[in-house]
Amino acid sequence: MDKMMNPKIEKLHRLRHESKMGGGEARIARQRAKGKMTAHERIELLLDKGSFRELDPFAVHRERNFGMDEQRIPGDSVVTGWGTIDGRLVYVFSQDFTVFGGSLSGIHAEKICKIMDMAVRNGAPIIGINDSGGARIQEGVVSLGGYADIFLRNTLASGVVPQISAIMGPCAGGAVYSPALTDFIFMVKETSHMFITGPDVVETVTGEKVSFEELGGAMTHNTKSGVAHVAAESEADCLYLIREMISFLPSNNMEDPPSRRSTDDDLRTESTLDELVPDNPNKPYDIIEAIRLIVDDGEFYEIQEHFAENIVVGFARLGGFSVGIIANQPMVLAGVLDIDSSGKAARFVRFCDSFNIPLIVFEDVPGFLPGVDQEHGGIIRNGAKLLYAFCEATVPKITVVTRKAYGGAYCVMNSKHIRADLNLAWPTAEIAVMGPDGAVNIIYRKELAEAQDPEARKAELVDQYREHFASPFIAAELGYIDDVIAPSETRPRLINALHMLQNKRDQNPPKKHGNIPL
Repeated sequence: MDKMMNPKIEKLHRLRHESKMGGGEARIARQRAKGKMTAHERIELLLDKGSFRELDPFAVHRERNFGMDEQRIPGDSVVTGWGTIDGRLVYVFSQDFTVFGGSLSGIHAEKICKIMDMAVRNGAPIIGINDSGGARIQEGVVSLGGYADIFLRNTLASGVVPQISAIMGPCAGGAVYSPALTDFIFMVKETSHMFITGPDVVETVTGEKVSFEELGGAMTHNTKSGVAHVAAESEADCLYLIREMISFLPSNNMEDPPSRRSTDDDLRTESTLDELVPDNPNKPYDIIEAIRLIVDDGEFYEIQEHFAENIVVGFARLGGFSVGIIANQPMVLAGVLDIDSSGKAARFVRFCDSFNIPLIVFEDVPGFLPGVDQEHGGIIRNGAKLLYAFCEATVPKITVVTRKAYGGAYCVMNSKHIRADLNLAWPTAEIAVMGPDGAVNIIYRKELAEAQDPEARKAELVDQYREHFASPFIAAELGYIDDVIAPSETRPRLINALHMLQNKRDQNPPKKHGNIPL
């Protein structure tokens, strides 16, 4: 005869099963019909197999009015706990849309706050999977207070441990500010939505008709607003991309980023680079092609690839070192700096500096974008953000000037004058106050006006200016460029520099914090 199960053990198994089932089979089926996973399934796919340990699976909401007393589901509307990614500890929470639409209750917030406090104390990343209808109306101000408790922890954890948000459903109203305070936001095409006010409210207030996708979909926030950093094709793809990002990051601000050796030779040269930059200075080339030819195994993890495409940012490895890359993109607006690209790059620089990730800059910038819209939109303030970020950063900083480095943009893009550690240039580099055409028009205005053949004389003067004023050897004579190198040598030179700089010590004056021009 089989032994009867201990009633207390039986109760434990029953409650665990109820917690895993969330809002029940019918709601789980509706979730899957939308192409979405359950809260537990997302965690299991994100973390190393069998590593997840759930915390507070039996916690329930405390609201007893509005008929809520009869709807007390173990775990409430969020799953929290810890596990590992490639053997490294991470903390995670996953909102459960099958339970009250994932709405945030007091206990929901407490569970998230507990896991965030543990992450900071133990120095490990926080990954939040958001799928929620917003504040739980039945709990009123308790729910609002819960959001504020989370916002505070997001802010205090900033720069201490990496914080990553995955939007895997709705994220509306005040709820959007927790992801906005984190370091990176991942969204899934077609199923993720973020907005302060939904389409119905927008139409009521402004008369504008807009769909959920147009207002706050993944591609809207990856192309127009710049709120999101990565657009994934599916939930599985999103979780894979988060795992990949974690591989570049240290667990906290007291650690160095993890290294990963490859079979790619540190001394490899790349002759293709010698021919990459066109002889015609007005002809574009793809800086991402250059990056892939230089980094380990050609692997470049781009961030915000669809937003402000005139600048490129992302993670890669060089000789096994995890590095952050910032590069002007000549294929888009000639690589010019504008409002959006300045903000995009500044935030990435500050993230890398917070977490001890060396910075590699590939510079080909003709200046700042002119125009009334840019001036009135605050290009001065936004350009100053990038300048501030580079000036403030104390991690190893290396710049390679591939072609144009003109005007104030030369100063901003990690020049020697703002504490860059090593500044290299390709022979194709042009470093000057302004481009040869504009400079010649100003300097030789009278001579050109009197010339018999102004165009021929201008071409001659432009060549002279390029040779005698914009040549990288002029900057090298002054020590502003440390060396002029063949493009094919770039990979081994950068790896050598990273080894040289790995024990760099630098610090800023003691202060509470600076006042970056936000």
